[in-house]
Amino acid sequence: MGQLVSEHEVQFYDIDVPDWPGEIDFYRTMAIEVKNQGGSILEVGCGTGRVALQLAREEISVVGLDLSPAMLGVARQKSLGLSNIRWAEGDMQAFELGEHFDLILIPGHSFQFMLTPTDQVACLECIHRHLNTDGKLVIHVNHDDLSWLGGLSQGKGTGFELVGEYRKDAMREAVRKWNSWSYEDSTQTASVITAWEIIGEDGTVKAREEAVKKRLHCVFRFEMEHLLARTGFKVDALYGDFFRQDLQDTSPDMIWVARAR
Repeated sequence: MGQLVSEHEVQFYDIDVPDWPGEIDFYRTMAIEVKNQGGSILEVGCGTGRVALQLAREEISVVGLDLSPAMLGVARQKSLGLSNIRWAEGDMQAFELGEHFDLILIPGHSFQFMLTPTDQVACLECIHRHLNTDGKLVIHVNHDDLSWLGGLSQGKGTGFELVGEYRKDAMREAVRKWNSWSYEDSTQTASVITAWEIIGEDGTVKAREEAVKKRLHCVFRFEMEHLLARTGFKVDALYGDFFRQDLQDTSPDMIWVARAR
């Protein structure tokens, strides 16, 4: 993650953030190439290790970096017994690990926590310094629906809307998740407040917790292309999903694959 998170976000992170369709196979294919070359991987904004752990189980050397000590605490517990994965606490725009990697990943929209050009450039330059020559960077960001953003900027959808309901392991109660979104046109910043409700077996709300407002920069295609060029990267590919489909108007995501020049 690129911003500090609340206790409740840590508690529910593993069920709030599932794998995207095709995501892990996409990363695994690239990771195995790195493994065969004797290289190593860094995941930036690793959270509780959702991606890093799945790659480490392929016997690939992986480092996970995150700003949140609480998230890393969960990741360390989940990785007990794995000797080929390490965790590092650090800010994604100002970290120094003293080593270089052949593949660096920023999954799950974490790059969008970089809210200004200064933040974005600092992050990408820091990553460039940690890549071996010809090393690759993969960045996963939203391909935002402009009509949805336009509605938010006009005040539509500012109330809480239900995202879904699920059960956490070992919990008898269900967890109901709500999001309230807003958008600032002038800064391309979307903000979300997430609320979780604990639902008893009788269907009543037993408890409700809200997270602090989280802000994400909405990155547009050519903005990202210019950022990568400015910070010393050459774009190898841009996909609209993890099945390597070309980016289309209706694509839900942008997956950028770039190489350090």
